[in-house]
Amino acid sequence: MATLTTPPASITSLRQRLADSGASHEALMTEVLARARTDDAAHVFTALYDDAALAAARAADRQAAKEHDPLAGLPVTVKDLFDVAGETTLAGSVVRRGAPPAAADAPAVQRLRAAGAAIIGKTNMTEFAFSGVGINPHFGTPKNPAASAVDGTPRVPGGSSSGAAVSVALGLAVAGLGSDTGGSIRIPAALCGLVGFKNTQARTPLAGAFPLASSLDTVCAMARSVADCLLVDGVLAGAPLDVPRRDSVRGLVLAVPTTLMLDALEPPVARAFERALTRLAAAGAVVKDIVLAELAEITSINAPGGFSPVEAYAVHREVFAAHRGEYDPRVAARIALGEKVLAADYIHMQRRRADWIDRVRARLAGFDALVCPTVPIVAPAIDALVRRPPPAEAASDEAFFKANGLLLRNTFAINFLDGCSFSLPCHAPGEWPVGLMLSAPGGHDAALAGVALAVERLLAGGG
Repeated sequence: MATLTTPPASITSLRQRLADSGASHEALMTEVLARARTDDAAHVFTALYDDAALAAARAADRQAAKEHDPLAGLPVTVKDLFDVAGETTLAGSVVRRGAPPAAADAPAVQRLRAAGAAIIGKTNMTEFAFSGVGINPHFGTPKNPAASAVDGTPRVPGGSSSGAAVSVALGLAVAGLGSDTGGSIRIPAALCGLVGFKNTQARTPLAGAFPLASSLDTVCAMARSVADCLLVDGVLAGAPLDVPRRDSVRGLVLAVPTTLMLDALEPPVARAFERALTRLAAAGAVVKDIVLAELAEITSINAPGGFSPVEAYAVHREVFAAHRGEYDPRVAARIALGEKVLAADYIHMQRRRADWIDRVRARLAGFDALVCPTVPIVAPAIDALVRRPPPAEAASDEAFFKANGLLLRNTFAINFLDGCSFSLPCHAPGEWPVGLMLSAPGGHDAALAGVALAVERLLAGGG
């Protein structure tokens, strides 16, 4: 029987495994659903959809003799901020348990179903998607299987799409649908050794996804390869990207920002990143350090309160006033930052951001991609970041917010740019998972995808 015990490298390889073994999609789905209930998958799911997933698998089996969509009958997961008809969208919070059920599937979910994907369940997440760590005090925190394997310590998966990442890393899904407001796809992809693609925001519909910050939210997914991310992106967007073919990285002009994004790199990240740059240069890519001073302006632009707190407070205002004590205190503290921001300050932030985007786009003209580590640190231990009761509460909160800031630092800059971005694994087997982030201004998704495919091939030993 085909098995996902050893996760496949790609959708294509899983398809080949099914063909070679003669196993049905239904048998595969039965195994996946059983494994989703084991201790390895603890806290990954907030709901499992056995009947719907098995029905999609059987439908794919009936079409086996015909040509069908690449996702048909294969397991996919959905982050618990997307509407599924008939269910309350919890968005990782107990605050929403009494909210009305969704009247319809979110467009992203509809499109996955239309492509034949077997949606096996909803995945756990940071409450209201408001952190890059992945800890959830209400539903538990899924353990990062890739990082924990390095030293045996339970480690965070990254957030906010924590369960989505672990579902893919465990081989329970070929792709995890999530969102990326400040790095919520790319951070867990980097920490769990996966590929994450944050597309330009306007490419995929936001409807039916519980919002964090409407200026920054992006609907996207993670998988095990660039090609798989592009396949899912094409489904979510309603049309695939027209990706230019690159035979190698030779001739690519890559910008390495010496401002901010290379600060405070932990040694495993620095080693993996430098090794990747060395390989790129040796293969003919032109790797240039640039002083991108504009990156240092982000904090100043956000100083009145920041887009995420202001826009989140606008969403939560009434519920927050009545039920603040039921929120994760760390999430509540960040939402509260938006309460007293004046409308004039918010408009000023918008204007400054628009000017900043124009200037950064001009600075990146002539480069094929901006290249940096996805995150500057390896996955922290879960126990070091969970909230402690007094008197240790302050120390645990300090450790959490320090880690959260570092995890979000590099990825958030690309959301602020409304750019597009891939995180690719660049570590060697047995090393801490480390992500290499390739980014470009908004609207350059297709060209960046061609770069990402070439870089992925090089890092995998393909030249």
